[in-house]
Amino acid sequence: MNMRQQMVKTLEDLLAYDERLVVVLAEISYALFNKNSPVFSERILNLGILEQTMVSAAAGLAIEGFIPAVHSITPFLVERPFEQLKDDFCYQQLGGNFISTGASYDYSTEGMTHNGPGDVQILRSLPGMQIVIPGTPGEFDALFREAYANGSPTYYRLTVKSNPVENAVRFGEMVILKQGKQATVIAVGPMLSSVLPAVEDMDVTVLYCTTVAPFDGETLRKTCQRGNIVIVEPYYEGTLTADICAAMSGTLIRVESIGVPHKILSRYGTPEQHDEELGLTPRGIRRRIERFLND
Repeated sequence: MNMRQQMVKTLEDLLAYDERLVVVLAEISYALFNKNSPVFSERILNLGILEQTMVSAAAGLAIEGFIPAVHSITPFLVERPFEQLKDDFCYQQLGGNFISTGASYDYSTEGMTHNGPGDVQILRSLPGMQIVIPGTPGEFDALFREAYANGSPTYYRLTVKSNPVENAVRFGEMVILKQGKQATVIAVGPMLSSVLPAVEDMDVTVLYCTTVAPFDGETLRKTCQRGNIVIVEPYYEGTLTADICAAMSGTLIRVESIGVPHKILSRYGTPEQHDEELGLTPRGIRRRIERFLND
């Protein structure tokens, strides 16, 4: 089961359990849901290819006491209706869940219109927006069940890529997977599958991050010994640098950001080919970390 399939299963389980939950779609993934049950058919709303309307309608549902779960492909959920996310949810301080699929370049064969490496960077500009990046389908299920009704606008970033091992994750907390002295390496979501083999024999601490906002600065402060911090992100590199600096305020640190370069991704190909081209493989990540530590 991939993350998108897990999303459908999780939402259908919760629809049967929590009558406040409503799924709002703009065609994407509508065919995946079971619409035979009256319970589901009444609370799975397909508004057609109207992403701005989809988000505004979800805000109206939230005002009436429902908990909306809004879903589409990354740029259609984040970039196209950004104004509605800002004004209808963050400004009104409404709770809602926004679940994307096709993060960064998962749909790279479709070109620039379907790429979404800037989603987290964009959403970090919205006060109050929570951001969750699971690394496995099971982690999405656990994190969504924990946070979906917390009354805040929350973004869940689903990817084709999954980590081979599932971790016991909690909303808002990083997991300490390894401890060392040379540096602290933060692996965000599905990047853990490349980070662990990259640093297997290195004397570093590895923190696993599945909640980007709010950022768990406390765990970083407790585990960072030398002030060398490497963040490995599955979106535009440098997105979490400000959060890291804020968490370590008053401490002398060096930060290396490894992620998707801030440039137009004009080439087509598979996600794996993009990882290789951009140096986001275990070999490429190790090379960047070694160069950082040797500087």
